[in-house]
Amino acid sequence: MSDRSVFFVSDGTGITAETLGNSILAQFAVKPRHVRRPFIDTVDKAFQVVREINAAGEREGKRAVVFTTLANDDVLNILKACNGKVFDMIKTFVEPLEEEFGLKSNHRVGRFSDASQDREYNDRIDAINFTLEHDDGQSGRSLETSDVVLVGVSRSGKTPTSLYLAMQHGIKAANVPLIPEDFERGFLPAMLKPHKKKCFGLTIDPVRLSQIRNERRPGSKYASLENCRLEVSQAEAMMRREGIAWLSSTHKSIEEIATTILRDLRPDRLIY
Repeated sequence: MSDRSVFFVSDGTGITAETLGNSILAQFAVKPRHVRRPFIDTVDKAFQVVREINAAGEREGKRAVVFTTLANDDVLNILKACNGKVFDMIKTFVEPLEEEFGLKSNHRVGRFSDASQDREYNDRIDAINFTLEHDDGQSGRSLETSDVVLVGVSRSGKTPTSLYLAMQHGIKAANVPLIPEDFERGFLPAMLKPHKKKCFGLTIDPVRLSQIRNERRPGSKYASLENCRLEVSQAEAMMRREGIAWLSSTHKSIEEIATTILRDLRPDRLIY
């Protein structure tokens, strides 16, 4: 269904509308065209988006779907007059909560607070910097301040998972590759020994690993299926021997992997 457009319209960044909208769309076997329209905070901008939504419907022969988190009633009323199917997330979620809590929401236009004064924001920036510094075993310095240390063979998903943990959850996540030299010695890299309780392992199907590595180094021993099978087998054996919990990244999203890691190593971060 790529011939149908879905719009995410917000007076802020549009991230909330897009995240909620995509969660709902994921229930359907569709792949529509996604259009995010952030900072729609004036009547003029609303009219412009309405024209775009209507034009998409005429071009595609199907009305567009619109997810919105607009807080300004004047702007919202203009959007609702479009020819698309509009889902007002504030009306769907905020108004029932106002009734439940017995409180009036501030209906604040979707802007972030002053980042320089936001402790949570600054913690996330610190976590991102830490994660970048400790990517791929680049540094063993200050590993004692890490929240999580991901281990696994090269290209098993450690870096994207580490960055997701840092950006979304403020987790200081280091990652260290397990390499053939570690398997020959028969034990974890020395930098990991004092921090084994913080370690979590990622593994991957050897066939998929070979495909990924061949994109980087085609035809190399590093990418060969035989070598991938050997490395994965040895890494899993080492993690099992060392008592490190691990999961396969082959068929799991980064979000699922990150949530499992938080559940097992930092359950406190699932409560806030």
